[in-house]
Amino acid sequence: MKKDKLYLFTFLSLLVVVYICGYFSMNYLVGLSTEQFLKIQIESSKREAKEMANLISLQAQQNSDRKVIINNVQKSIEKTDTQTGFICMFDQTGKEICHPNPEKIGRMTGPDESYISTTHNEVNPEDFYSYLKNKTEGGGIRNYNNQKKDAEIIYLYPVKDTDWIIASHANLQSINKQVQDLKFYFILVYISTGALIVLLSFFMIRLFGSRYERKLEQKNENLFNEVLSLSKLNYDLTSYKSKLESNEQSKVPDLSVSPANKKRILTNLKNEIVSLEIEQIAYIYMENTITYVKDVNGKISTSNSSLEEIYSELDNAIFFRANRQFILAIKSIDKILKYGNNQLKIEVVPKSTIDVIISKNKAAEFKAWLNK
Repeated sequence: MKKDKLYLFTFLSLLVVVYICGYFSMNYLVGLSTEQFLKIQIESSKREAKEMANLISLQAQQNSDRKVIINNVQKSIEKTDTQTGFICMFDQTGKEICHPNPEKIGRMTGPDESYISTTHNEVNPEDFYSYLKNKTEGGGIRNYNNQKKDAEIIYLYPVKDTDWIIASHANLQSINKQVQDLKFYFILVYISTGALIVLLSFFMIRLFGSRYERKLEQKNENLFNEVLSLSKLNYDLTSYKSKLESNEQSKVPDLSVSPANKKRILTNLKNEIVSLEIEQIAYIYMENTITYVKDVNGKISTSNSSLEEIYSELDNAIFFRANRQFILAIKSIDKILKYGNNQLKIEVVPKSTIDVIISKNKAAEFKAWLNK
């Protein structure tokens, strides 16, 4: 049950993180894409207005009859597509003289409708997008009182040698609809990809999590078995030490332990030569090429013999060669601890300044020695 809750919270966390990050990134991408779209629209309108103005200027140079020129322009733009934008022509008073819709010819274009302050004004696509989004004034694009109007002049270009001005219009409602459609498709794609990312991430977490849990359970099981084994060894050690103490008190020799080869060894204590009984030895160790013997009372003496020589004369049922540096007596063992990679650490009494470590290769031999 705890695992199910963990996976549920993981799934919800991924969902929240992905969609929160996606919300801001999506808004940025929508804004960026919209600005690019509007920039293309504006550049197209500017180019169209310039080309038309240059064409009309060329006709004006070749033909002095203005009515013929106006009539030709009207025929070329009349009933053209006004879906996203269109061009018209008016004079400097603001009077429409050519328009795709003939009914609007002769109408005045004033400040209350759509206008740009100067013919050299460059429309910023960011301001244009801000207007579409926030309905605020800026960048030469004005709000107007008549809400039914759906077009705005975004670029003006004068016709050379005339008093005419070519105006490029943008159909705001159409562009706004295209922007909303673009945003809708962004949202739709992001919701789909976000859900796919969350689900794939969730399944990957579950897959790797399950593998890790299985390894961890196996490791815990092995560790539990080792702890049980060490507990048994410690219990056997305690029982054996109690048995030894009982034998010493009753002066009855323990038949399960073979007699020692030697009853005592000679050691040096300062200027004295001390004969130390085997039963009094807690452990023997080597440090800086010197062999030290510590008895059960904690007194330390030295020996002129090497560890190999001393160990060969000791009873192997009572003493064990833990490593190259240490020989310990079974009565000195206080605790057996797991250490490192399948190694054992022995705590002895009296305490030793050197850690007594039994290697992985010798651990099995040590356990067999304790079980004798």
